[in-house]
Order: sequence, then structure tokens, then C-alpha cells
Amino acid sequence: MKGRVALVTGGGRGIGREAARLLAAAGARVMIVARSEAELAAVGLDYVAADLGTAEGCAAAVAQTERRLGPVDLLVVNHGIGSAHERLVWEQDPAVWRETMRVNLDGPFELARLTVGGMCERGFGRVVFTSSTAGEKAERRGSAYTASKHGVIGLARAIAQDAGPSGVTSNAVLPGWVRTEMAERSARTEAERRGISVDEVWQERAAIYPRRRVLEPREVAEVIAFLCSDAAAGINGEAVTVALGGIW
Repeated sequence: MKGRVALVTGGGRGIGREAARLLAAAGARVMIVARSEAELAAVGLDYVAADLGTAEGCAAAVAQTERRLGPVDLLVVNHGIGSAHERLVWEQDPAVWRETMRVNLDGPFELARLTVGGMCERGFGRVVFTSSTAGEKAERRGSAYTASKHGVIGLARAIAQDAGPSGVTSNAVLPGWVRTEMAERSARTEAERRGISVDEVWQERAAIYPRRRVLEPREVAEVIAFLCSDAAAGINGEAVTVALGGIW
């Protein structure tokens, strides 16, 4: 991995930040992208602030990475928005659906479109998308999030077919509950809706898993970093669940 250029989205916090740090520690030249410049600056890696829910933001992120570090070899698409603000499907605001797809699915497509061709020309590349266990199993009050995360898995598999013959792999990682800022927001929303405490929400989430705990961001990041490595050359088009053995 030494010397390879990695573009990591959602790199200012949580899983993305941990993945970026692991890739950098392995010798990659890492660019992190998110909307919050303050969060990005605190990580200590090269960064560019951009709205990855727009084609213009995705193009700027890729262009800045190529200009400052070189062509992208490792693309980790980890940004996204959650489902805390969603409602039952018949009550869902269509604007919420459109915003979720813009960020969670359109952005990943744009980033792949702008980088995977170059990987194929060079004969090497790794693409890793952060989906969710909701990418295979639906959640209540989450039609937009669930559909977008299903879509991310389909996108990863389509890229695997298109780019696989050129030495490029494309996979999705499906985390269960991870105590990130996005998940904390959903816990607060759920607690308010049900009239219970945030701690009780997290206790219920932990009870899903045999270990009776939720994931740490680093545990998901380790899998992402592995999928970016030479050792993962034989893994392509897969949806890898990282959920402590939980079934829900």
C-alpha cells in the first residue's frame, strides 16, 4: 500500500477517520473529504471540504486529490446521512427521499465514475463502499436509507463486474450499530419518540449482538483497510457484514 493514493470520504470522524488513519499508517497517501473543514483539519491528514451530494463537489474532491497527491488508487466511499429524520413510508417527505439518494447513492456513483476508469487503465484499484446491515435487511421508518444502502451494494457489485477484468476490486462493508455521531443522532430521536433514555436505546441496540455491545469505528475501519490491501485481491463484488454476529 506504500505510496498509493487513497481518497476517503466522510473522513472527518467515525469510521472514515479511522480508516484514513489506518491507510496512512500503512504507507498510503491519504486525502480525506467531508463538509466540515474544522473536523477535517483536526485529523491531521490532507483534506478537502466538499459537498459530496453534488456532482460538482465530487469532481472537486477528485480533482484536488489528483492535483495534490496523484491519481486515485484506493477509493473509500464512507460518507452518508442516516435515517433519524425519516417517517413511515406513507408519511415520508419526498424531499427526504431525494436528499438521501443525492448523498448516499448519487455521490458514490459520481466518485466511482470519476476514478475507476483511471484505475482500470493503470491495472490496479480498490473501491470500498460503506453500506449498512440495512443494505440487506430493511429497517422500520427508514425507506430512503434502506433503499439507498441496498443501492450502494448493487453499485459495488456492478463496478466489480465492469472493472474486475482490469485488476480493480469493488466491495461493500455492512456495519451494524456503531457508536458514531450519526448513530447518536438517531438514538436521541428514537429516545424522544418513545419516551425512553438514550442509554436505553443503546442498551437495546447492544442486545441485538451476541457480545452485548455495539461496534467501535475502528473495528469497521480495519475491514475497510484490509479490502484496500494487496491481500484482498481475491475479494470482489462482496457485501461484507461487520456486525458481531448479530441477526436482526
